[in-house]
Amino acid sequence: MSTTHPSATAAETATTHAIDPHAVTISGLVLAPSYGPDCPIAPGDITSLASPGAIDEHIASPGAFPYTRGLFPQGYRTRLWTMRQFAGFGSADDTNKRFKYILAAGAGTKANTGLSTAFDLPTLMGRDSDDPLSAGEVGRCGVAIDTIEDMHRLYADIPIDQVTVSQTINGPAAIIWAMYLAMAKQRDIPWSKIGGTLQNDILKEFHSQNEFIYPPEPSVKLVVDTIEFQTEKVPNWNSVSISGYHIREAGSTAAQELAFTLRDGMEYVEACLERGMDIDAFAPRLSFFFNAHNEFFEEICKLRAARRIWARMMRDRYGARNERSWFMKTHVQTAGCSLTEQQPLNNIVRVAYQAMAGVLGGCQSLHTDSMDETLGLPTEQAVTVALRTQQILAHETGVTRTVDPLGGAWFIESLTDTIEAEALSYIAEIDDMGGGQWSVDLDGKPNGGHAGVVAGINKGYFRRQIAEASYRFSAECEAHDRLIVGVNAYTDDNEQRPIDILQIPHSVETDQVERLKQFKQSRDSAAVNKALDAIRKAAQNDDNVMPSLVEGALANCTMGEMVQALADIYGRYTGGPEW
Repeated sequence: MSTTHPSATAAETATTHAIDPHAVTISGLVLAPSYGPDCPIAPGDITSLASPGAIDEHIASPGAFPYTRGLFPQGYRTRLWTMRQFAGFGSADDTNKRFKYILAAGAGTKANTGLSTAFDLPTLMGRDSDDPLSAGEVGRCGVAIDTIEDMHRLYADIPIDQVTVSQTINGPAAIIWAMYLAMAKQRDIPWSKIGGTLQNDILKEFHSQNEFIYPPEPSVKLVVDTIEFQTEKVPNWNSVSISGYHIREAGSTAAQELAFTLRDGMEYVEACLERGMDIDAFAPRLSFFFNAHNEFFEEICKLRAARRIWARMMRDRYGARNERSWFMKTHVQTAGCSLTEQQPLNNIVRVAYQAMAGVLGGCQSLHTDSMDETLGLPTEQAVTVALRTQQILAHETGVTRTVDPLGGAWFIESLTDTIEAEALSYIAEIDDMGGGQWSVDLDGKPNGGHAGVVAGINKGYFRRQIAEASYRFSAECEAHDRLIVGVNAYTDDNEQRPIDILQIPHSVETDQVERLKQFKQSRDSAAVNKALDAIRKAAQNDDNVMPSLVEGALANCTMGEMVQALADIYGRYTGGPEW
């Protein structure tokens, strides 16, 4: 019996026989019953895993190019992943209290402490709390931030020169980051001493999450503005966290998540290079964000393949020479879409295995979802259990004692290669939509393909691919080809939910709107108008808008006002021709 990895997918085989969940992953990869030394190191390659030379070149050692086995030779033996718990609800004061609770619960020492900020829907959409379209949503699914005063309250008494801060914001990312930088300036904290990550990946919003404001082209321009400004002014900040998480939450396969995420990152790299930036100046601060779903080995292999693809693309396609430019640093979050409203205590188990997959895959930071997130915002008890899950994983399981402990296993290496091959096929298809693979001439000027992702967005390519994958998985669950414990198997008709649900009172919205009203009444209106005009001028002249946005925050412009100033020039996006 052959032990090579079949190349067929579940979508291809479903027309001839029913899905066998024992043979097919949730992403549709068909697995062999067992694997052995004659597995190829890549699909179609005649060289097997039994060849030491091939293994050395293709898999390498931990810390060695192409980083299949991890970025650092000692892995977690010398430094644990950052335990970055997500928090944000109600007012800035409410979230500040939760931040302090997380830190007090032992998120880690200075070396691995991080906070991750969730913003409410109005903030994500670039609208102030007093906007009519914000009614009923203020503070509901994240924290409401309208002003630099809110930013001060959000991080009050938190040493932002010691604790790294992640901000999950995309459409208005440049504005929110400018407010954070202005807040640090008012606290007399040098930008050289602050560290953190701005999600800032607008392309995936067009694929899956829909929290965009401007059309794709100016949206990418704003991302490049933040990358350029970070490179020059804020050296310890990650200017963009290129995110596959939401692509996977929307229903993509693991290979689609991998391909679309990396190709989004490549689009930003190409846009920066076209602006004339030095790749080795900005690339080391690019970071990534992936989902850890239920298919344990598939998730591990996805992260191993991701590092390998990115390293080779950065070195061979874009000519980066700094080893740090080849690193694919990634944050991992357990899969919110896998959590169930039914039997919510089961979610603790799901999250634990997903977190272990992220660690065995070699992530640099990790967020574990709370068991109650399908019912409402996490309670303090649920947040504590989620954090304790990471701490047990780090200190009791022994997974940190050796680097890439599954590396070299025939199944793991074969599955890594298969996911890599599928992802590269998607990347090539996206390249073709932009006119072919990106390249430069002898003078270093771009002369190849351009904006393949934007072209794919305008054609509806990404949405169709994700929708088809999501439909297939849903159909398998409906047919009971996929068993979800507590949902379509092992159900309990007499189930009683043994957990509390966090409720956000309406007073949060009314108080925030009143606070914003008082803020506007007490500021210098002339200074606000002058700052907003400067933002419009910078956008009109195609300048980097970050300096004007920082000045706007210092002049007490609101977030929504600065968003609108840019919209006056860029317009607002309502969907492409295929939508």
